Amino acid sequence: MDDPLAALDDLGSFAAGLAWDDVPAAVQARLAMVLLDHLAVTMAGHGTPEGGRLVATVDPSDGPAPIPGTGRSGSVEQAAWLNGVAGCGLELDEGNKYARGHPAAHVAPIALARAAEARVTGQELAAALLAGYEVAARAGAATRLHPGVHPHGNWGALGAAAAVARLAGDDAATTTAAIGAAGGLVLATPFATVLAGNRVRDAWIAHANLAGLHARSLAAAGLATATATVDHTLGGLLGELDEAVLADDLGERWTVTEGYFKQHASCSYTHPPADAVLELREDVDPDAVRAVRVRTHHLAAGLAALRRDDRLGAMFSIPWVVGVALVHGDCAPARFSDAGRRDSTVARVAERVAVVHDPALDDRLPAERVAIVEVELEDGTTRRVEAPNPVGDADHHPFDRDRLERKARDLLDPLGLDVAVLVGVVDELFQADDVAPVLARLPGPPDVATTVPPNPVP
Repeated sequence: MDDPLAALDDLGSFAAGLAWDDVPAAVQARLAMVLLDHLAVTMAGHGTPEGGRLVATVDPSDGPAPIPGTGRSGSVEQAAWLNGVAGCGLELDEGNKYARGHPAAHVAPIALARAAEARVTGQELAAALLAGYEVAARAGAATRLHPGVHPHGNWGALGAAAAVARLAGDDAATTTAAIGAAGGLVLATPFATVLAGNRVRDAWIAHANLAGLHARSLAAAGLATATATVDHTLGGLLGELDEAVLADDLGERWTVTEGYFKQHASCSYTHPPADAVLELREDVDPDAVRAVRVRTHHLAAGLAALRRDDRLGAMFSIPWVVGVALVHGDCAPARFSDAGRRDSTVARVAERVAVVHDPALDDRLPAERVAIVEVELEDGTTRRVEAPNPVGDADHHPFDRDRLERKARDLLDPLGLDVAVLVGVVDELFQADDVAPVLARLPGPPDVATTVPPNPVP
């Protein structure tokens, strides 16, 4: 692109001018599904022991922004940060294969928190969520991160800035400046930290949400202007940036319809191997498995080590995920808990899993994230299954609304959280005259009551 700022201008104009009434009905319905999934996964994240400890440590004030699943609320910054951490803590958050990451998780926590504080209408919130998703997804698709950089906390900040600016009713110039400023507030996020099991990784998405808030404040105060900072961060220090992709088919191609929902509590690159094993499982006795060979693309090949010392490392270990799927027939969050990782049967199977990079499968990226699994049995026979994408991908056994509600029940019923209430909130939210009292009804623990914030912010 001759003018590197032209794409930012296009993003700013799109986000500022997006009208919910003009959005196709199918896109509106998909965004509601994304929000339902996001909220369910966030509440489940708060319901883990580590999630509960973090909320207790922060001890949020009684502010206007809900912290779903906890019965508590906090300031915009507290809620966005805590919800950002919880939303990705179980590796169950919605994602987009073309962005190679999680647009919604980078946008929804700050959009929901700011919308509750500002007491905007449901349509304003919906437009902000959609604008943020579309900007974030395109930023991810346009960025080729350097090897070793994890896609949390960097390109998604642009979407968060777009969402906050849209909620504030900013004009195109201010929105453009906010998006550009967010490009200067990104994190350097090493993949090695993830593989080491360091949960600081969960805070990277939370940071991106807050970066969007702060970028918009700078722009609205006239302290940030639209410069090509993002060219030097995403397009230099952290990776390579194709500016033309940033504004590709805005308003015509809706990337939110191209995402995936996750059925396994693990990195999406582990899902095709797990799905392939689940397809074989009815005919395969785990005790009869001599060896498992997983051929996959270069993005997944780095997850070859057997890790089970901590939840995060196990969720990014193809051998552990394959072992869990083969032994238990699911990859539920409990399989990656402290107790689940002590499962000696899973460990024995996981030790027999080898992961091999197949360069031919790289050519099928990003449309397909292939895994070819070969299971060798003790009788000398071999079973082979190819999985082109994770189950739940828009192009491969996509989830419908009923399937998402079942996922929510599986996650929230054990926590005593009322999924029917959650579904009702999502169904009502985009039509609300004031989103604050609707969001205040998000379910919390049975013995904790939530309240509506008393006064709107001027």
